[in-house]
Amino acid sequence: MTVTAFAPETEERFAVARQVADAVLFEGYVLYPYRASAAKNRLRWQFGVLVPPGWGAECEEHDFQHTECLMEPKAGATLSVEVRFLHARRRTVQRVRPDGGFDTVTELDLDDRVLVPWDEGFEERVEVIAPVDELLGDGVTHTFRLPAREDTAPALDAAGRTVGRLVRRCEEISGTVRLSARELDGPYRALRLTAVVENTSDWTPPEGRGADRDAALPHSLVATHLLMALSAGSFLSMTDPPEWAKRAVAACRNLHTWPVLAGEPGRSDLVLSSPIILEDHPAIAPESPGALYDATEIDEILALRTAALTDEEKREARGTDERAAAVIELADSMPAEVLERLHGAVRSLREVTGPDPAAVDLGFPDEFGVRRPDTPWWDPASDTGFDPARDRVVVDGRSVGKGSRVELHPGLRRTDAQDIFLRGRTAKVEAVLHDVDGGVHLAVTVEGDPGADIRREQGRFLYFQPDEVTPLEDDA
Repeated sequence: MTVTAFAPETEERFAVARQVADAVLFEGYVLYPYRASAAKNRLRWQFGVLVPPGWGAECEEHDFQHTECLMEPKAGATLSVEVRFLHARRRTVQRVRPDGGFDTVTELDLDDRVLVPWDEGFEERVEVIAPVDELLGDGVTHTFRLPAREDTAPALDAAGRTVGRLVRRCEEISGTVRLSARELDGPYRALRLTAVVENTSDWTPPEGRGADRDAALPHSLVATHLLMALSAGSFLSMTDPPEWAKRAVAACRNLHTWPVLAGEPGRSDLVLSSPIILEDHPAIAPESPGALYDATEIDEILALRTAALTDEEKREARGTDERAAAVIELADSMPAEVLERLHGAVRSLREVTGPDPAAVDLGFPDEFGVRRPDTPWWDPASDTGFDPARDRVVVDGRSVGKGSRVELHPGLRRTDAQDIFLRGRTAKVEAVLHDVDGGVHLAVTVEGDPGADIRREQGRFLYFQPDEVTPLEDDA
């Protein structure tokens, strides 16, 4: 095994994937309104935090990530792995004394910003390159250690005079990357790749302090994720595998992370294993003008709300973190045409086929297909033939309608993470609904859900298509 810089072609492939990986790395890094004093910025870094094992036993967080996926390497292939995470860098603020010394303070008020104590996230990378053949059997193990370090930076006023300084300190972190592979049984030569990242730091809470997440964070690997590339060969999709590999994919164990195909669409030689569930070949929206670090709101609303902060709020945000300062500048300088692009985008168009419009009277007055203003796109009278409470649909040869019990199997290609968590749960059908395109949807409540009665009262159901459920009883 060797540990070295990646080859240029591998580095180029990783550069494309890092655009999405950076969004994972800094997810929730600093939340709107981007001020350290905001309540939601006092409990930070919720994704991919690998804590020291001596503290993890006292909390519900973990000291490792375990990734498994399938790959079909070609002869002589090598695997390049990049572990990426944030190293919390604790920043204190000091004011200069008349005698030239420094006193630690809770804030330092400058002309354009207010500097306050804060944990900055410093990006770290651990690179490992190994021939695939060496991964068989016991595999390879790479240990790493990041030493403690401290640096200072002066804080200057508008006249360029030193009025204080920032002291930044990183604590020591150590960890291990374990890579191994095992050949699968069957007619195809495929391997199950296992990649484990562990925090092996020996830090423990000071005696008498008990479990203290704030104290553990500087010794943790934050927002940890993996990029893995094959020099020759391909990975198999974990969400849409070929038929022959579905059982092997289902047997893979992924703990605290989930691997997806990454990089350019159409390629399958790169995987991103992330603590946030993504789809294959995730990409940043081309309309997005820059990172906002807060995925709880869409870019348009977030940009508008940030631009509307008061001058004093913006001063505090600029002093909170350099990335927060960049968000403030982005919102203040965003041209109107850029903001307009955030309003919405059509990602794909679906071709509608059917009878020749010329042979059917659809209310089109001319050859250009322009509707008359008095022709509605939807005729309310068409609903008279449907009754959600009584309509039924045939699923696997059985009649399903209101009151039927079904088992949920969300389709991986048309669902989100919340629905995936319901896989295998049983539910009760509350209504059978038809949309204007002729599609059928089952409104359900999950059995055992303590809020089911409220959902029925408010009509706020979960919706699945007929091929995403299995009937449990015949109510015909």
